[in-house]
Amino acid sequence: MRRQQPDIQMKTPEQIELMRGAGLVVAAALQAMREAVAPGVSTADLDAVAEKVIRDAGAVPSFKGYMGFPASICASVNEQVVHGIPAPDQVLREGDLLSLDCGAILHGWHGDAAITVGVGEVDPSLLTMAAVAEDAMWAGIAAAARGAAGGRGRLTDISYSVEKTVRKAGRYGIVEGYGGHGIGTEMHQDPHVLNHGKPGKGPRLVAGMALAIEPMITKGSPRTLELDDGWTVITRDRSIAAHVEHTMALLDDGVWVTTAPDGGRARLGDLVTSRQSADVIN
Repeated sequence: MRRQQPDIQMKTPEQIELMRGAGLVVAAALQAMREAVAPGVSTADLDAVAEKVIRDAGAVPSFKGYMGFPASICASVNEQVVHGIPAPDQVLREGDLLSLDCGAILHGWHGDAAITVGVGEVDPSLLTMAAVAEDAMWAGIAAAARGAAGGRGRLTDISYSVEKTVRKAGRYGIVEGYGGHGIGTEMHQDPHVLNHGKPGKGPRLVAGMALAIEPMITKGSPRTLELDDGWTVITRDRSIAAHVEHTMALLDDGVWVTTAPDGGRARLGDLVTSRQSADVIN
């Protein structure tokens, strides 16, 4: 493997092809859960949906057993920001806002992505917040692609673009202490990718880097606390939160969003790599 520096695992184009396979499994699991979300469905039901899709594809859930985590997905409802543990008695209600985070390992490589969806009829302001988080994620991915293409991009250009997009959209809290990360043969690798900060700092953005970009924003304070289960993170003021994520990889000819079914083309256009790949799960 190529390495930019000791802490960052650099990938060859062939290895990124393998990551694409894992990414497509994650995309399929998230889509299956999106279709299953409804009032009366439990988060444990959604966990079962995701695990079946992942295992039927010949992959393994990244989350299950990771540092003792008991499920295949994280399901975070309303004031839960991230790392919510699915449970049979956590039943979705009309108006809930739900974040679903999912990972899969295929042929030794990881994919990791998250979506935020409404349950039934939802307050439009909450759906707007979820859309802002998604816009910020794509702005960060675009910043990485432009920075790598220009040869002068730095890691915190991503952070700055995420923050700028959120700040421009309204008075949202940007959760601190949690963020994106490197990804490859492990789910969490260096570098840590903050969702806020000044541009132009950190490692250079170059071909071979793979990162998970994941904004987390709230309707109120950005301050959080962890529940006694040792996993679930909630907002201190109990304001509603949104969390989205995609895995992206930088190649010599552009960016590849490995967990997006279209590779990111609809949102990024010409920034997306022209490299051809069979988008099938083998």
